[in-house]
Amino acid sequence: MKKNLVFIIILLIGSLAVAQEGNEEEIGGTTTPRERPELGKNTRPSGKKRKSKPPITDYKIVDLKNDTTFVDTTLTIQRDYNFNYLRRDDFGLQPINNVGQTYNSLIKVEESNHLLPLFGARARHFNFMEVEDIKYYNVPTPLSELYFKTTFEQGQQLDAFFTVNTSPRLNLSIAYKGNRSLGKYQHALTSTGNFRATANYQTKNDRYRIKTHFVSQDLLNEENGGLSATGLNQYLNNTEEFDEPADFADRGAIEVNFENAESILLGKRFYLSHSYSIIKRTDSSTTDVSIGHILDITDKSFQFDQAAANDLFGESYESSGALFDKVALEDFSNQLFLDVNNDWLGNLRINMGTSNYNYGYNTLVSLADEDNTTITNRLKGDIYSVGASYQKNYRGFQLAANGMSIVSGDFDGNYLNASAGYQLNDYGLQLGISTKSSAPNYNFLLYQSDYVGYNWQNYNNNDPEKNFKNLETQKVQANIKVKNFANLEASYTTTDNYTYFTKNADSLTVPEQFDGSINLLKLKLTQTFNFGWLGLDNTIVYQNVDGATNTVTDGDVTRTYEVYNVPNIVTRNSLYYQDHWFKKALFLQAGVTFKYYSEYDADGYDPVLSEFYVQSPEEIDYFNDVDNTDEAGDTTQTFGGFPQFDIFFNAKIRQTRIYFKVENFGEAFSQNNEFSAPGYAPRDAVIRFGLVWNFFL
Repeated sequence: MKKNLVFIIILLIGSLAVAQEGNEEEIGGTTTPRERPELGKNTRPSGKKRKSKPPITDYKIVDLKNDTTFVDTTLTIQRDYNFNYLRRDDFGLQPINNVGQTYNSLIKVEESNHLLPLFGARARHFNFMEVEDIKYYNVPTPLSELYFKTTFEQGQQLDAFFTVNTSPRLNLSIAYKGNRSLGKYQHALTSTGNFRATANYQTKNDRYRIKTHFVSQDLLNEENGGLSATGLNQYLNNTEEFDEPADFADRGAIEVNFENAESILLGKRFYLSHSYSIIKRTDSSTTDVSIGHILDITDKSFQFDQAAANDLFGESYESSGALFDKVALEDFSNQLFLDVNNDWLGNLRINMGTSNYNYGYNTLVSLADEDNTTITNRLKGDIYSVGASYQKNYRGFQLAANGMSIVSGDFDGNYLNASAGYQLNDYGLQLGISTKSSAPNYNFLLYQSDYVGYNWQNYNNNDPEKNFKNLETQKVQANIKVKNFANLEASYTTTDNYTYFTKNADSLTVPEQFDGSINLLKLKLTQTFNFGWLGLDNTIVYQNVDGATNTVTDGDVTRTYEVYNVPNIVTRNSLYYQDHWFKKALFLQAGVTFKYYSEYDADGYDPVLSEFYVQSPEEIDYFNDVDNTDEAGDTTQTFGGFPQFDIFFNAKIRQTRIYFKVENFGEAFSQNNEFSAPGYAPRDAVIRFGLVWNFFL
């Protein structure tokens, strides 16, 4: 802690010194170019003529879709929401107790458009940077950003970024985000790293353009399986180990299921997108025609290691010694496209692509069942696809559509999205429809493990009748925006062949596919009000699920449970004060954030698969049978239904934003009756601090 404090003090002193030469003035929490002195007024003479510094709007950020923004050094409530391990708004995510562990999804996010199955271990992908997460830059002077935040016990988070234009046409950037946190509970260490490097270039005549990046990521977690039966009683009943407040804070004394396992997700990706304009738009021509190519080479692997088998996961092939499960994916994709951009007709892209995939293991597995089933070790092959996209904006109207379909290969898949919108001054309306069909992720299709019950194959070209069907999704949505008042999003989604993990009669995690249709109604309201120095920000989501009840008969046992579980209400409300202090040298923001989601049967976490699973009736009964009642006899273990409070004090000095936060403040007064997932406690009340510091050289 002392080292962290010294580090912060040094950075603050440095930021104050650099701030004297800043290139911006702060007005109402925003930034504008510095005003030049008026002629005729006395100014300090200088030996050298100082160059005027470029405005903040010249520091551009470009995403995968070529949407351009600029560097934002303001301090707003949204920047407070983004100041976390993921570096983005984590609304709708309930974190497991340590930083860098997974999150339980209160609002299930639909995966981005894809044709092939996704790599498994989805619980570990929250911090995995995909192609669409990488940004490109164009800056007049070198720019860097430093993010720092404390963690839980013996660790820290750091995200360092630097970009420079070596010429007006060539930009390079490099960044690394690292996290290490020991955690409060036994064997819960997290250690992660995300390295990325980008380059983008365009020729002087702007005919040839190229964007490329390289990413290398390693996400390691020690796994403890959550609290054991004894640990649950210790946590819920405040047993003698925790009679005193000082001992109560020692979460390391609570018993967990095991302390000998870890998992790691590794990934490397090289991405290249380049195009050449055959016909260039000029003053006399309203059309631009270009051809292009996209290359994506992705390697991923997931590994689960355990020093000795644990009965929690059933029988093991390794009666003694270590268990080692490793799966890898190699994906080599190419795409050719033709772009036609016309001022009157809009932007049209026609594309065709191919992907070579190789997913699997290095061994075959023979099951000792009646059919002597053999689990294959590889799913590999090629697919060929075609698609198109269109976009047009005209006098407030926006039309957009994109789609793609596999035309050849072992897998089937397609998606189509279309939207229409209209913007009139401060009012906006957008309507959209989408449909998607894709195979479930690879963990559902093929899995091998040293644990006997964790071996299955649900995709086989020789026996297609036993294959899992494609996940089919249809969605209609509407978005209404009223500037400076509210934003309302509504959607209705129908899902067929929903695929999920759950516990079987032997309490082992198994893949299942639901043969009914699940309907989800979702409403989201976002509002921000400002009353002078006070601000109020509200985000409320309502979810209603219909048709997700499944009944399974296993021998003489019939089980009924919900396969799609989300809370009906998820809300976040922030009340805060903000104003300039010390003659506008400092911008202060302080307030409280209230979070709540209604009680529901939360999904459980399986460390072998690194996937979330639907709780079975037996598991729900098990947790309810644990000695977890208060004096009135009421069950005290809950998933949701409890408020969470964060108290924050933030400040901005020039380009430096400083954050202090008391997280989950309410836990200090209602301890030991809340959970993030079955067997996993949420974070305790803790004080954390950090900063984001930009350098404009």
